[in-house]
Amino acid sequence: MMNFSFWENKNWFSGIDFAIIGSGIVGLHTALRLRELYPESKIVIFEKGALPQGASTKNAGFACFGSLSEILDDFEKHSEEDILNLVKRRWEGLHLLRNRLGDKTIDFQQNGGYELFFEKDTEIYEKCLDNLPEVNRMFSDYFGSDIFSVKSNVFGFGKCKEKLIFNPFEGQIDTGNMMQNLLKEVYKNNILILNKQELLSFQDLGNKVELKFEDFVIAVKKVFFATNGFASELTNNEVIPARAQVLITKPIENLHIKGIFHIDEGYYYFRNFGNRILLGGARNIDFETETTTDFDLNQKIQSRLDEVLKNVISPSTNFEIEQRWSGIMGMGKSKTPIVKQLSDNVFCGVRLGGIGVAIGSLIGKELAELFKS
Repeated sequence: MMNFSFWENKNWFSGIDFAIIGSGIVGLHTALRLRELYPESKIVIFEKGALPQGASTKNAGFACFGSLSEILDDFEKHSEEDILNLVKRRWEGLHLLRNRLGDKTIDFQQNGGYELFFEKDTEIYEKCLDNLPEVNRMFSDYFGSDIFSVKSNVFGFGKCKEKLIFNPFEGQIDTGNMMQNLLKEVYKNNILILNKQELLSFQDLGNKVELKFEDFVIAVKKVFFATNGFASELTNNEVIPARAQVLITKPIENLHIKGIFHIDEGYYYFRNFGNRILLGGARNIDFETETTTDFDLNQKIQSRLDEVLKNVISPSTNFEIEQRWSGIMGMGKSKTPIVKQLSDNVFCGVRLGGIGVAIGSLIGKELAELFKS
């Protein structure tokens, strides 16, 4: 075990009121909300990576609440009330994020979202067109106007249906700017972050929680887990890890794509970032392999992304891939996030369902507010 000095123990490891496990979107917002509620408290965030380890610094920057086909698929497992409530929470979470950091800081752009359909997907395409008016009715009272409408394919996409479904409310952000500025807010509010500290085990002892790390064991008053895709054991496997594969091209001259785009019930997604095509997804062609917390790249999925990029998104433009990476999301049988108290002194906010940019701020707020002093 590490031999701390008096100074290290005094400033970093003793008298901790709130320990937060995970420094992603949820963890940072939890810390900031706790600071607002308890200005004199000592708050420490423990992060197992050099940067947030899951998806917060690895996502595609989609500020969205889902495509029409995805919403229709949700009706298989959720009620209309559940779906409406989930969309409301995503919308509220996005506004919390924008209000905290400012649109300019995170480069928020509301250019709308489009859903494409592969040529072969006639059944789901026709289902979406048939159900579009009813879904608009469902959301009309909340948004004050129709969400979905039909647009022509003016982008030159290949091997897909002629019509696209448009949503004017969807937006995009710069993920790096968002996370960097959230970290600045945390530091500014006298909240400590200790990186490269993976929690091995914990025990709620009633009057305190014992946290065991590789090099030390400490006692804290309250613990908040914000570990999303890594929370399966914590929640008795209600959270299923889901690896997301992403790539980005080098800059493409005169790239005319504007907005965010979904294909195949949201399993493919792409956008223009700095005249580069940022593309991710294809998890649905290999669910078993992608149910993992391993960050390795899946060549089967990367090849499929290359194919979609070449034949669908950019059939008449040359491009080069600049970088490929992956992130770990938290999914489950339900898309409703888990925000609950696990024991007297332990709380969690996890299972963001792949929409962490939109809903993460709100889940952090709700998680912090579970504790009542």
